[in-house]
Amino acid sequence: MTKFHKVSKEQFILGGGEESAYEQIKLPVRATKGSAGYDFFAPSDISLPAGKTVKVATGIRVQMDEGRVLAIFPRSGLGFKYKLSLDNTVGIIDSDYFGADNEGHIMIKMTNRSDMDLFVEKGKAFAQGIFLAYYLTDDDEASAVRTGGFGSTTK
Repeated sequence: MTKFHKVSKEQFILGGGEESAYEQIKLPVRATKGSAGYDFFAPSDISLPAGKTVKVATGIRVQMDEGRVLAIFPRSGLGFKYKLSLDNTVGIIDSDYFGADNEGHIMIKMTNRSDMDLFVEKGKAFAQGIFLAYYLTDDDEASAVRTGGFGSTTK
């Protein structure tokens, strides 16, 4: 099963989301039947001055089978015009992140590397996620269980 869900209102607020924006959170969708990426929409206005960084609490989590990963990228038009990039280059959402202590809340931290200010209106697409299959080595022995979010497996 692969499906997007909203996180709880409490988790959205804990992640930095605005309480008033929770009810209007839009689940990611593809714009056309040929699109690979699922557009992520701004839950509230995003103001990103030139050279600055912002973390966006999307209010979204994703349920997916093992063997799949969701890769998050900036929308290509924003990357082209504003040199917008994710601070971790590509966001990798693992299948077991859904059950993390933060409910698998997808956060997107990005930097405007241009010399122009960027403003994304609430409800407009700013990032995209692409589902990918991956493979394991025959001798893989990973057995740890995820409990936390960002960087939790390296702590």
